[in-house]
Amino acid sequence: MKHFIPREKNYRQLFCYQKAEAIYDITCYFCDKYLNYRDRTVDQMKQAARSGKQNIVEGTAASITSKETEIKLINVAKASLQELLIDYEDYLRTHGLRIWEKGSVEQLKMCELGRVHNDSAYYMSLISTRPPETIANIAICLIWQTDVLLFRLLKRLEESFLQDGGLRENMMKCRVEERKNRRGI
Repeated sequence: MKHFIPREKNYRQLFCYQKAEAIYDITCYFCDKYLNYRDRTVDQMKQAARSGKQNIVEGTAASITSKETEIKLINVAKASLQELLIDYEDYLRTHGLRIWEKGSVEQLKMCELGRVHNDSAYYMSLISTRPPETIANIAICLIWQTDVLLFRLLKRLEESFLQDGGLRENMMKCRVEERKNRRGI
């Protein structure tokens, strides 16, 4: 007998989740250390970082019964991190600090580190001795990388849906197959 409920996915194994967790931790550290706690931006940045991480979790959990919900929530995670990206860029711009240009030595080195490391603890030890300009740029590089990973995940989800269908479609296939088996067809 064919089953229509897929196996549950482990979001913690997704590189996009691991990077989103690091981004959240970096953002909490950055906001607590460099922004006035009364500034509305603190809540906005922390919420955007949290939403980026949590929507990966929720989307992955929802995938069991709704590919549509999974796709929508993964896209919400992507959008939330884009909002956070702008907050970091705004911070750097309004404080007269440099945003690392694409292709700059710092940006290339950070992107290489980002390809190798996904562990939040690694980044937390890295930022503990860095100034706010560097921390914000590290977060920006990680957001870029996570955005690419989330886009690739969305494309894989699209391919999976086109190949395997959704829950209702698979429920109907299983029901028809079960009826045939009971009739001995």
